[in-house]
Amino acid sequence: MEERPNTSFLQAMMSGRAAEALRRDRLLAAIALFGGIGIAIALPFALQAGAAFFLPVTAALVIAIALVPMLEWFERRRVPSAVSAFLCIAVFLVVANAAVAAIIVPASGWFALLPERVIRIRHNLRPLLDIYNSLDRFVSNTQATFMGKSGHQLVVSLGKPSSLLDVVASSAPVAILQMFFAVLVVFFFLSGWTRMRRQTITSRGSFTSALTTARVIQEMVDATSAYLATITMINISLGLLVAGAFWLIGLPDPLMWGGIVALSNYMPYLGPIMASLLLALGGLMVFRDAWYAILPVATFICCHLIESNLITPALVGRRLTINPLLILVSLSFWGWVWGPVGALLAVPILIIAKTVLDAAGKPDIAGFLFEEGTLTSPVPETPSPLPPDAPEA
Repeated sequence: MEERPNTSFLQAMMSGRAAEALRRDRLLAAIALFGGIGIAIALPFALQAGAAFFLPVTAALVIAIALVPMLEWFERRRVPSAVSAFLCIAVFLVVANAAVAAIIVPASGWFALLPERVIRIRHNLRPLLDIYNSLDRFVSNTQATFMGKSGHQLVVSLGKPSSLLDVVASSAPVAILQMFFAVLVVFFFLSGWTRMRRQTITSRGSFTSALTTARVIQEMVDATSAYLATITMINISLGLLVAGAFWLIGLPDPLMWGGIVALSNYMPYLGPIMASLLLALGGLMVFRDAWYAILPVATFICCHLIESNLITPALVGRRLTINPLLILVSLSFWGWVWGPVGALLAVPILIIAKTVLDAAGKPDIAGFLFEEGTLTSPVPETPSPLPPDAPEA
Protein backbone atom coordinates (compact mmCIF):
# COMPACT_ATOMS: atom_id res chain seq x y z
CA MET A 1 0.00 0.00 0.00
CA GLU A 2 1.45 3.35 -1.10
CA GLU A 3 1.69 6.15 1.42
CA ARG A 4 0.11 9.60 0.97
CA PRO A 5 2.78 12.19 0.07
CA ASN A 6 4.08 14.40 2.83
CA THR A 7 1.88 17.54 2.95
CA SER A 8 4.53 19.68 4.67
CA PHE A 9 7.08 18.80 1.99
CA LEU A 10 4.71 19.91 -0.77
CA GLN A 11 3.94 23.12 1.08
CA ALA A 12 7.65 23.86 1.47
CA MET A 13 8.24 23.17 -2.23
CA MET A 14 5.39 25.51 -3.22
CA SER A 15 6.72 28.19 -0.87
CA GLY A 16 10.17 27.85 -2.43
CA ARG A 17 8.78 28.23 -5.94
CA ALA A 18 6.73 31.26 -4.89
CA ALA A 19 9.78 32.85 -3.26
CA GLU A 20 11.86 32.17 -6.39
CA ALA A 21 9.16 33.75 -8.58
CA LEU A 22 9.04 36.76 -6.28
CA ARG A 23 12.83 37.18 -6.44
CA ARG A 24 12.71 36.93 -10.23
CA ASP A 25 9.95 39.52 -10.46
CA ARG A 26 11.79 41.89 -8.16
CA LEU A 27 15.00 41.43 -10.15
CA LEU A 28 13.18 42.35 -13.36
CA ALA A 29 11.56 45.28 -11.56
CA ALA A 30 14.96 46.46 -10.29
CA ILE A 31 16.43 46.24 -13.80
CA ALA A 32 13.51 48.24 -15.19
CA LEU A 33 13.76 50.80 -12.35
CA PHE A 34 17.50 51.42 -12.71
CA GLY A 35 17.23 51.41 -16.49
CA GLY A 36 14.52 54.07 -16.26
CA ILE A 37 16.69 56.11 -13.88
CA GLY A 38 19.59 55.92 -16.34
CA ILE A 39 17.39 57.03 -19.23
CA ALA A 40 15.95 59.87 -17.13
CA ILE A 41 19.48 61.08 -16.30
CA ALA A 42 20.78 60.84 -19.88
CA LEU A 43 17.67 62.21 -21.62
CA PRO A 44 18.11 65.92 -20.69
CA PHE A 45 21.68 65.99 -21.98
CA ALA A 46 20.65 64.23 -25.19
CA LEU A 47 17.81 66.72 -25.71
CA GLN A 48 20.15 69.64 -25.01
CA ALA A 49 22.85 68.36 -27.36
CA GLY A 50 20.33 67.66 -30.12
CA ALA A 51 18.32 70.86 -29.65
CA ALA A 52 18.70 71.71 -33.34
CA PHE A 53 16.52 68.68 -34.12
CA PHE A 54 14.40 68.02 -31.04
CA LEU A 55 13.33 71.62 -30.37
CA PRO A 56 11.63 72.34 -33.74
CA VAL A 57 10.08 68.86 -33.79
CA THR A 58 8.62 69.25 -30.28
CA ALA A 59 7.40 72.78 -30.96
CA ALA A 60 5.84 71.63 -34.22
CA LEU A 61 4.05 68.71 -32.56
CA VAL A 62 2.65 70.95 -29.81
CA ILE A 63 1.43 73.49 -32.39
CA ALA A 64 -0.03 70.72 -34.54
CA ILE A 65 -1.94 69.21 -31.62
CA ALA A 66 -3.31 72.66 -30.79
CA LEU A 67 -4.45 73.09 -34.42
CA VAL A 68 -6.26 69.72 -34.60
CA PRO A 69 -9.69 71.18 -33.65
CA MET A 70 -9.39 73.72 -36.48
CA LEU A 71 -8.37 70.92 -38.85
CA GLU A 72 -11.38 68.83 -37.86
CA TRP A 73 -13.63 71.86 -38.33
CA PHE A 74 -12.44 72.21 -41.93
CA GLU A 75 -12.72 68.45 -42.58
CA ARG A 76 -16.31 68.35 -41.33
CA ARG A 77 -17.07 70.82 -44.13
CA ARG A 78 -15.74 68.45 -46.81
CA VAL A 79 -12.39 70.21 -47.18
CA PRO A 80 -9.60 67.75 -48.13
CA SER A 81 -7.05 66.97 -45.45
CA ALA A 82 -4.10 68.54 -47.28
CA VAL A 83 -6.01 71.74 -47.97
CA SER A 84 -7.27 71.84 -44.37
CA ALA A 85 -3.72 71.46 -43.07
CA PHE A 86 -2.52 74.26 -45.37
CA LEU A 87 -5.32 76.58 -44.21
CA CYS A 88 -4.55 75.87 -40.54
CA ILE A 89 -0.86 76.65 -41.06
CA ALA A 90 -1.70 79.80 -43.01
CA VAL A 91 -3.99 81.10 -40.26
CA PHE A 92 -1.41 80.33 -37.59
CA LEU A 93 1.46 81.97 -39.49
CA VAL A 94 -0.57 85.12 -40.23
CA VAL A 95 -1.55 85.54 -36.59
CA ALA A 96 1.94 84.71 -35.28
CA ASN A 97 3.71 87.03 -37.72
CA ALA A 98 1.30 89.88 -36.96
CA ALA A 99 1.87 89.46 -33.22
CA VAL A 100 5.66 89.28 -33.61
CA ALA A 101 5.72 92.30 -35.94
CA ALA A 102 3.65 94.31 -33.46
CA ILE A 103 6.37 93.65 -30.87
CA ILE A 104 9.61 93.58 -32.86
CA VAL A 105 9.18 96.72 -34.98
CA PRO A 106 8.54 99.14 -32.07
CA ALA A 107 11.06 97.32 -29.87
CA SER A 108 13.86 98.09 -32.34
CA GLY A 109 13.15 101.80 -31.83
CA TRP A 110 13.31 101.37 -28.05
CA PHE A 111 16.66 99.61 -28.31
CA ALA A 112 17.98 102.42 -30.49
CA LEU A 113 16.71 104.95 -27.95
CA LEU A 114 18.24 103.20 -24.95
CA PRO A 115 21.76 104.76 -25.12
CA GLU A 116 20.24 108.26 -25.20
CA ARG A 117 18.04 107.58 -22.16
CA VAL A 118 20.75 106.15 -19.92
CA ILE A 119 21.18 109.55 -18.22
CA ARG A 120 17.45 109.71 -17.44
CA ILE A 121 17.48 106.17 -16.10
CA ARG A 122 20.46 106.97 -13.86
CA HIS A 123 18.71 110.13 -12.65
CA ASN A 124 15.60 108.14 -11.70
CA LEU A 125 17.66 105.43 -10.05
CA ARG A 126 20.00 107.82 -8.23
CA PRO A 127 18.63 107.05 -4.73
CA LEU A 128 19.10 103.33 -5.27
CA LEU A 129 22.53 103.85 -6.85
CA ASP A 130 23.63 105.97 -3.88
CA ILE A 131 22.61 103.20 -1.48
CA TYR A 132 24.45 100.63 -3.59
CA ASN A 133 27.60 102.79 -3.81
CA SER A 134 27.60 103.32 -0.05
CA LEU A 135 27.25 99.60 0.54
CA ASP A 136 30.01 98.86 -1.99
CA ARG A 137 32.39 101.34 -0.31
CA PHE A 138 31.63 99.82 3.09
CA VAL A 139 32.40 96.29 1.82
CA SER A 140 35.61 97.48 0.10
CA ASN A 141 36.84 99.28 3.22
CA THR A 142 36.06 96.28 5.39
CA GLN A 143 37.90 93.97 3.02
CA ALA A 144 40.92 96.29 2.90
CA THR A 145 41.01 96.49 6.71
CA PHE A 146 40.96 92.74 7.35
CA MET A 147 42.88 91.45 4.32
CA GLY A 148 45.23 94.33 3.56
CA LYS A 149 45.91 95.98 0.25
CA SER A 150 47.58 94.07 -2.53
CA GLY A 151 50.18 95.74 -4.71
CA HIS A 152 49.23 93.77 -7.76
CA GLN A 153 46.24 94.51 -9.88
CA LEU A 154 44.52 92.03 -12.12
CA VAL A 155 44.02 93.33 -15.61
CA VAL A 156 41.34 91.63 -17.64
CA SER A 157 41.04 92.36 -21.31
CA LEU A 158 37.81 91.65 -23.06
CA GLY A 159 37.51 91.17 -26.75
CA LYS A 160 35.23 93.37 -28.73
CA PRO A 161 31.77 91.77 -28.79
CA SER A 162 30.18 90.96 -32.07
CA SER A 163 27.62 93.38 -33.36
CA LEU A 164 23.93 92.59 -33.37
CA LEU A 165 24.03 92.49 -37.15
CA ASP A 166 26.74 89.80 -37.09
CA VAL A 167 24.77 87.74 -34.59
CA VAL A 168 21.58 88.01 -36.64
CA ALA A 169 23.41 87.28 -39.88
CA SER A 170 25.06 84.17 -38.43
CA SER A 171 21.94 82.80 -36.70
CA ALA A 172 19.31 83.75 -39.29
CA PRO A 173 20.00 80.86 -41.74
CA VAL A 174 19.78 78.27 -38.96
CA ALA A 175 16.58 79.80 -37.57
CA ILE A 176 15.01 79.94 -41.05
CA LEU A 177 15.86 76.28 -41.70
CA GLN A 178 14.45 75.23 -38.32
CA MET A 179 11.24 77.20 -38.90
CA PHE A 180 10.83 75.71 -42.38
CA PHE A 181 11.42 72.22 -40.97
CA ALA A 182 8.87 72.85 -38.19
CA VAL A 183 6.28 74.09 -40.71
CA LEU A 184 6.76 70.93 -42.78
CA VAL A 185 6.34 68.75 -39.68
CA VAL A 186 3.12 70.57 -38.77
CA PHE A 187 1.77 70.24 -42.33
CA PHE A 188 2.44 66.52 -42.69
CA PHE A 189 1.19 65.82 -39.16
CA LEU A 190 -2.10 67.62 -39.80
CA SER A 191 -2.59 66.28 -43.33
CA GLY A 192 -2.21 62.69 -42.09
CA TRP A 193 -3.86 63.14 -38.71
CA THR A 194 -7.23 61.56 -39.50
CA ARG A 195 -5.68 58.59 -41.31
CA MET A 196 -3.02 58.08 -38.63
CA ARG A 197 -5.58 58.16 -35.82
CA ARG A 198 -7.84 55.69 -37.65
CA GLN A 199 -4.94 53.28 -38.26
CA THR A 200 -3.77 53.55 -34.65
CA ILE A 201 -7.23 52.67 -33.35
CA THR A 202 -8.05 49.90 -35.85
CA SER A 203 -4.67 48.20 -35.38
CA ARG A 204 -5.45 47.33 -31.75
CA GLY A 205 -6.01 43.68 -31.00
CA SER A 206 -9.26 44.08 -29.06
CA PHE A 207 -12.20 46.43 -28.86
CA THR A 208 -11.24 47.50 -25.32
CA SER A 209 -7.71 48.38 -26.43
CA ALA A 210 -9.02 50.34 -29.41
CA LEU A 211 -11.48 52.21 -27.20
CA THR A 212 -8.73 53.06 -24.71
CA THR A 213 -6.42 54.29 -27.48
CA ALA A 214 -9.15 56.47 -28.97
CA ARG A 215 -9.94 57.91 -25.55
CA VAL A 216 -6.28 58.71 -24.82
CA ILE A 217 -5.81 60.44 -28.18
CA GLN A 218 -8.98 62.46 -27.82
CA GLU A 219 -8.21 63.48 -24.23
CA MET A 220 -4.69 64.54 -25.19
CA VAL A 221 -5.94 66.69 -28.08
CA ASP A 222 -8.82 68.16 -26.08
CA ALA A 223 -6.69 69.01 -23.03
CA THR A 224 -3.83 70.55 -25.00
CA SER A 225 -5.95 72.51 -27.47
CA ALA A 226 -8.40 73.68 -24.79
CA TYR A 227 -5.58 74.87 -22.54
CA LEU A 228 -3.75 76.71 -25.32
CA ALA A 229 -6.95 78.26 -26.69
CA THR A 230 -8.12 79.40 -23.26
CA ILE A 231 -4.72 80.75 -22.23
CA THR A 232 -4.39 82.53 -25.58
CA MET A 233 -7.73 84.29 -25.13
CA ILE A 234 -6.83 85.24 -21.56
CA ASN A 235 -3.40 86.55 -22.57
CA ILE A 236 -4.81 88.56 -25.49
CA SER A 237 -7.44 90.09 -23.22
CA LEU A 238 -4.81 90.89 -20.61
CA GLY A 239 -2.55 92.42 -23.24
CA LEU A 240 -5.32 94.62 -24.61
CA LEU A 241 -6.34 95.67 -21.10
CA VAL A 242 -2.85 96.74 -20.05
CA ALA A 243 -2.29 98.36 -23.47
CA GLY A 244 -5.34 100.55 -22.87
CA ALA A 245 -4.08 101.39 -19.38
CA PHE A 246 -0.63 102.25 -20.74
CA TRP A 247 -2.24 104.50 -23.35
CA LEU A 248 -4.05 106.37 -20.60
CA ILE A 249 -0.83 106.67 -18.61
CA GLY A 250 1.05 108.03 -21.62
CA LEU A 251 3.51 105.18 -22.19
CA PRO A 252 4.55 105.14 -25.88
CA ASP A 253 3.78 102.08 -28.05
CA PRO A 254 1.13 100.58 -25.75
CA LEU A 255 0.35 97.76 -28.20
CA MET A 256 3.97 96.64 -28.10
CA TRP A 257 3.91 96.49 -24.30
CA GLY A 258 0.58 94.71 -24.39
CA GLY A 259 2.08 92.14 -26.77
CA ILE A 260 5.07 91.64 -24.47
CA VAL A 261 2.71 91.10 -21.54
CA ALA A 262 0.58 88.63 -23.51
CA LEU A 263 3.59 86.67 -24.77
CA SER A 264 5.39 86.52 -21.43
CA ASN A 265 2.20 85.37 -19.68
CA TYR A 266 2.52 81.99 -21.46
CA MET A 267 5.32 81.24 -18.97
CA PRO A 268 3.75 80.94 -15.51
CA TYR A 269 5.59 82.68 -12.68
CA LEU A 270 8.71 83.55 -14.72
CA GLY A 271 7.01 85.43 -17.56
CA PRO A 272 5.30 88.09 -15.41
CA ILE A 273 8.59 88.76 -13.62
CA MET A 274 10.35 89.34 -16.95
CA ALA A 275 7.52 91.59 -18.16
CA SER A 276 7.69 93.60 -14.92
CA LEU A 277 11.43 94.18 -15.36
CA LEU A 278 10.97 95.31 -18.96
CA LEU A 279 8.12 97.63 -17.96
CA ALA A 280 10.25 99.09 -15.19
CA LEU A 281 13.03 99.79 -17.70
CA GLY A 282 10.55 101.31 -20.16
CA GLY A 283 9.01 103.54 -17.50
CA LEU A 284 12.43 104.78 -16.39
CA MET A 285 13.32 105.57 -20.01
CA VAL A 286 10.19 107.63 -20.66
CA PHE A 287 9.15 109.41 -17.47
CA ARG A 288 11.28 111.86 -15.54
CA ASP A 289 9.61 111.30 -12.18
CA ALA A 290 10.72 108.04 -10.55
CA TRP A 291 7.38 107.55 -8.80
CA TYR A 292 5.46 108.05 -12.04
CA ALA A 293 7.90 105.71 -13.82
CA ILE A 294 6.79 102.75 -11.69
CA LEU A 295 3.14 103.32 -12.60
CA PRO A 296 3.25 100.95 -15.65
CA VAL A 297 4.69 98.17 -13.49
CA ALA A 298 2.11 98.74 -10.77
CA THR A 299 -0.70 98.72 -13.33
CA PHE A 300 0.49 95.47 -14.84
CA ILE A 301 0.94 93.80 -11.45
CA CYS A 302 -2.60 94.72 -10.41
CA CYS A 303 -4.05 93.36 -13.68
CA HIS A 304 -1.93 90.21 -13.45
CA LEU A 305 -2.99 89.51 -9.87
CA ILE A 306 -6.64 89.72 -10.84
CA GLU A 307 -6.08 87.50 -13.89
CA SER A 308 -3.97 84.84 -12.15
CA ASN A 309 -6.09 84.59 -9.00
CA LEU A 310 -9.63 85.01 -10.35
CA ILE A 311 -9.98 84.64 -14.11
CA THR A 312 -7.50 81.89 -15.00
CA PRO A 313 -8.46 79.52 -12.13
CA ALA A 314 -12.14 79.97 -13.00
CA LEU A 315 -11.65 79.17 -16.70
CA VAL A 316 -8.71 76.76 -16.76
CA GLY A 317 -9.23 75.11 -13.38
CA ARG A 318 -12.54 73.60 -14.45
CA ARG A 319 -10.89 71.58 -17.21
CA LEU A 320 -7.36 71.09 -16.03
CA THR A 321 -5.69 71.14 -12.63
CA ILE A 322 -1.92 70.83 -12.37
CA ASN A 323 0.19 70.90 -9.27
CA PRO A 324 2.11 74.22 -9.13
CA LEU A 325 5.23 72.31 -8.07
CA LEU A 326 5.07 70.28 -11.30
CA ILE A 327 4.74 73.51 -13.30
CA LEU A 328 7.81 75.00 -11.62
CA VAL A 329 9.83 71.82 -12.17
CA SER A 330 8.73 71.65 -15.81
CA LEU A 331 9.60 75.32 -16.38
CA SER A 332 13.01 74.85 -14.79
CA PHE A 333 13.72 71.64 -16.70
CA TRP A 334 12.68 72.73 -20.19
CA GLY A 335 14.09 76.22 -19.68
CA TRP A 336 17.45 74.67 -18.85
CA VAL A 337 17.29 72.28 -21.78
CA TRP A 338 16.02 74.62 -24.53
CA GLY A 339 16.07 78.13 -23.09
CA PRO A 340 13.13 80.55 -23.42
CA VAL A 341 11.44 78.48 -26.14
CA GLY A 342 11.58 75.45 -23.86
CA ALA A 343 9.98 77.47 -21.07
CA LEU A 344 7.13 78.40 -23.45
CA LEU A 345 6.63 74.72 -24.30
CA ALA A 346 6.92 73.51 -20.70
CA VAL A 347 3.25 73.60 -19.73
CA PRO A 348 1.86 72.06 -22.99
CA ILE A 349 4.43 69.24 -22.76
CA LEU A 350 3.42 68.71 -19.12
CA ILE A 351 -0.25 68.52 -20.11
CA ILE A 352 0.44 65.95 -22.84
CA ALA A 353 2.58 63.82 -20.51
CA LYS A 354 0.01 64.04 -17.71
CA THR A 355 -2.85 63.01 -20.03
CA VAL A 356 -0.94 59.99 -21.36
CA LEU A 357 0.22 58.87 -17.91
CA ASP A 358 -3.26 59.22 -16.44
CA ALA A 359 -4.61 56.93 -19.14
CA ALA A 360 -1.73 54.45 -19.35
CA GLY A 361 -0.97 54.24 -15.63
CA LYS A 362 1.99 55.37 -13.56
CA PRO A 363 4.79 53.16 -12.20
CA ASP A 364 4.44 52.50 -8.49
CA ILE A 365 8.01 53.18 -7.39
CA ALA A 366 7.11 53.53 -3.71
CA GLY A 367 5.20 50.28 -3.87
CA PHE A 368 8.20 48.58 -5.48
CA LEU A 369 10.47 49.79 -2.69
CA PHE A 370 8.04 48.44 -0.08
CA GLU A 371 7.49 44.98 -1.60
CA GLU A 372 4.27 45.76 -3.50
CA GLY A 373 5.08 47.37 -6.83
CA THR A 374 3.31 47.20 -10.15
CA LEU A 375 6.00 44.88 -11.49
CA THR A 376 5.72 42.36 -8.65
CA SER A 377 3.16 39.62 -8.33
CA PRO A 378 1.25 39.18 -5.05
CA VAL A 379 2.09 35.99 -3.18
CA PRO A 380 -0.11 34.54 -0.42
CA GLU A 381 1.51 34.37 2.97
CA THR A 382 0.68 30.67 3.48
CA PRO A 383 -0.04 28.23 0.66
CA SER A 384 -3.37 26.50 0.72
CA PRO A 385 -3.17 22.87 1.96
CA LEU A 386 -4.02 19.95 -0.25
CA PRO A 387 -7.65 18.83 -0.19
CA PRO A 388 -8.44 15.72 1.85
CA ASP A 389 -9.26 13.70 -1.23
CA ALA A 390 -5.99 14.41 -3.02
CA PRO A 391 -4.94 11.59 -5.36
CA GLU A 392 -2.38 9.19 -4.10
CA ALA A 393 1.07 9.08 -5.62
